[in-house]
Amino acid sequence: MSNTQYRESSEIISVLSENDNNTENDISRLINDPETETSTASSALNQSFLNEFDRLNIEGDRINRYEDEVSTETVPRNDITATNTSLSIGTVTNHATATATATVTPPSDTITNNTRVSIGSSTIIPSVTTDDAKLRKREVIRKREKAILKALANIDRSMEVDLCYVLDCTGSMAGHIAAAKDCILQVTEYIKNTNQCIKIKVDFRRNLSTVPATGGGDGPEDVLGGLDAAINQLSWNDGTKVLLHIGDCPPHGKRFTTMQDEFPGGDPNGLTAENVLQKMQSENIFYFFGKITNSTDTMIEVFRSIIGEFSIFELVGGDPIELINKFVAATTTSITMSVSLTSTIGTRRNLSQQRIDINNTIPNWITLPERKGVTLCYLIPEDASELKNERFYDKKYLISKSYRFKIAEHPFAAGVEKYAYYAIGTKYVPPRRMVMKEYIRDATDNRFEKYLESVEISALTSYLTIKFNLKARKKSIPSVNFLRVNLVRATFDGRTRYYITEPELQGAEFKRFNVNTGVIVEYRPVLEAFVHFTYEHTDKYLVVSDLQGIEFHDQFLLTDPAIHCIDPLRFGKTNLGRDGINRCFLANHRCNDVCRKLGLPSRS
Repeated sequence: MSNTQYRESSEIISVLSENDNNTENDISRLINDPETETSTASSALNQSFLNEFDRLNIEGDRINRYEDEVSTETVPRNDITATNTSLSIGTVTNHATATATATVTPPSDTITNNTRVSIGSSTIIPSVTTDDAKLRKREVIRKREKAILKALANIDRSMEVDLCYVLDCTGSMAGHIAAAKDCILQVTEYIKNTNQCIKIKVDFRRNLSTVPATGGGDGPEDVLGGLDAAINQLSWNDGTKVLLHIGDCPPHGKRFTTMQDEFPGGDPNGLTAENVLQKMQSENIFYFFGKITNSTDTMIEVFRSIIGEFSIFELVGGDPIELINKFVAATTTSITMSVSLTSTIGTRRNLSQQRIDINNTIPNWITLPERKGVTLCYLIPEDASELKNERFYDKKYLISKSYRFKIAEHPFAAGVEKYAYYAIGTKYVPPRRMVMKEYIRDATDNRFEKYLESVEISALTSYLTIKFNLKARKKSIPSVNFLRVNLVRATFDGRTRYYITEPELQGAEFKRFNVNTGVIVEYRPVLEAFVHFTYEHTDKYLVVSDLQGIEFHDQFLLTDPAIHCIDPLRFGKTNLGRDGINRCFLANHRCNDVCRKLGLPSRS
């Protein structure tokens, strides 16, 4: 690798698209463009950063962190609170708004005029060579592989799905009861074709088939009684529990409605929304609602005040076929969302036990102080051998430069591992909107090294998308790109802070396509073929999964991937190792037309 700076993957792809005669050999030329050659001067960088960088031991710090992460048991699935919030706790998304039509273009934030950190041989940490160190490393691998097996056992349990419909059985619901009956076969067939790993319990069809649609007098219905019966009287298995509530009227009580009500004081049996819904949470039952009329709007607000956000499906429609299609979409989405938590090994924290001040309002940037720091990124590998060689991600391959930014005081979102903040890069004119992500602090964090792992993943996935897109272009296949991630280190308010930073995705619909457990949330043949491609291109060394981002007509722009790798000491807690590749990818993948166009070996 020559001492030259990479260019952003989106810029490389843009250049490639301008020249139909480019070949794979052009990748090295584009990455090592002489116009992007960097300076070896380091005087512009903060001395405290240089001192910390000099002490950095990536390999040693990573071993320490990985050992700490598996020092406690993996949290069982039953310990994860099944609220609507938990449907997205596996990741912190990068978008401010969601609209039906996206006008965003993939950002090209090329880094130029960087300063290469100058380090002498004395600062490069030698390889682990002592017998004690090798024994310790093998012991950490053994512990990590044990934790992976526990995580995979939890995944296997989560794939056993119990699905329950709760419907008002009044005359106005006759069409919806019929649609629920008729959609079951379609749902099970769809799940079978897209997610072979998911097993749905279907004995509820017999119960549903006997439900008549009769009665009804006043507007409000026995909603709380129906939910309570579903929660306490059904024989739920120890897997994923999905409750899809469909109704056109609210529960009894003035709290929920101003309609005429025989029981204005509330449920005649003394049930309250709090005790019913909190019991549902404690049983880890995922709740979804199918909305038919606006009469349930107040109920939705009350329910959300108790259990947080949950998904709502619009099920209005008189045409029986259209209604069945809506039921199929609502049911399959409910199932895949419920089983699509990103799985991790080692320690996990419960967000419900933390006080998090979330503010999703974009701040007034004029009132916030400008911060100064250093941003770092890795060179993109030139070939698969560099990708596999963890020594390539030593600190001597890092690129650094000074950085100026403003960041919101409070995060706009929180996941299991990270907070996400609105930010702007102030060196640009106009300032560039960014998202900066910060790991939630705990005792196991070796801070600097942990953030470097994220930029390592970014460099690696950039390389794989370049290789994939070279082949895809020749077959008129949509391209796949990842937002390029940098690490930012800054000291302010008396503390050194680290962030992962990337351009903000604005005004576009953010989607989750698949998860590292193997679950396909929204099936896209191109993305499933890309996952397959990463496995073949690296000679079965890894697969890139957990694909999420924005879909354009001719490409995908993704962020925050996870990687399963046969080396369990790389890529963090979402790496489920060789068994993760076999059980989460190979066991569920079905080759499609894109796989065949790319000439990938059949892995179905």
